[in-house]
Amino acid sequence: MSNQLSALLALWRQHRDETEWVLGTVYRTEGSAYSKAGTMMLINGKGQQFGLLSGGCIQADIARNARKAIVTGQTVMLVYDGSDEDDLSFRLGIGCGGTVYIMLQPVIPANDLDLSSLHTALSLRQSGFYRQKIGDVISRFEPDHVSGQSASWIENHEDGDWLVTPVLPEPHILVVGGGVDARPVVNIALEMGWQVTLVDPRSANARREHFPPASNILRTIDHSLATYVQDKRIEAAILMAHSVTIDARALAILSHAPLRYLAALGPKHRFADILQHAGIRTSDLPFTVASPAGLPIGGRLPESIALSILAGVHSALFASHST
Repeated sequence: MSNQLSALLALWRQHRDETEWVLGTVYRTEGSAYSKAGTMMLINGKGQQFGLLSGGCIQADIARNARKAIVTGQTVMLVYDGSDEDDLSFRLGIGCGGTVYIMLQPVIPANDLDLSSLHTALSLRQSGFYRQKIGDVISRFEPDHVSGQSASWIENHEDGDWLVTPVLPEPHILVVGGGVDARPVVNIALEMGWQVTLVDPRSANARREHFPPASNILRTIDHSLATYVQDKRIEAAILMAHSVTIDARALAILSHAPLRYLAALGPKHRFADILQHAGIRTSDLPFTVASPAGLPIGGRLPESIALSILAGVHSALFASHST
């Protein structure tokens, strides 16, 4: 399953009454660390772990301590120092050399740490801030518009320190064109836990049997597409229909949609043709355009080209807000 928080919470919501649960959170790091502050995972009473707080070396010890949180009903605080020869993480060869601070909060019916509200918000693709009192079993989710800062931080209050984590729904991308080369794009994006909508008016393309995990497949490129992008909060689009006419029609519609990024497959002169057919200029577009699509990783096979394209999307959506 995906390590996206929305996927973890969906699984917890489905099975929350079957066993005990613990929410594990990295609340602070020093030096190099596999995970950053705000990274979360869920551990249940059966010993099953969903998500990662480390590279895997100390996951077993985290699970063992999660049992303490379940038995005591109290938050368990952990510190793994990769630079201390006497520390467990050093002996396991965690490798990063930094220090990771983790808290394990029991999730019980009387206090679900407001995970239900967090799950509902992400299901509706709403953003907000998740606040966890460090060393306590108090947490709350506050719906809000999140922009800019994406890293977690610690706030100092009279009642103690609180970890504040910006929470955003997983990316939802639009792929224009459902040919053979779109399959690895969709598969890799879904492996990362993203949502993907395909649109292609050609009946021979974007067939459900070739894209079974796609979130949705559309057959019409008209003004309803812009409405769909807005309603579904789609952040990026990829033009790869191998048809200047179809790509131009989609671009003309998407020029009125609240996208953040658009990637166009093919050389720059092809995108110039698309612009000409669409009757618009690059300066008319309210979002960043990558033409040719993708990062220059030397990809030639469909899978590596797909990786390049999605790396470009990932960079556009996340790199500018990382700290």
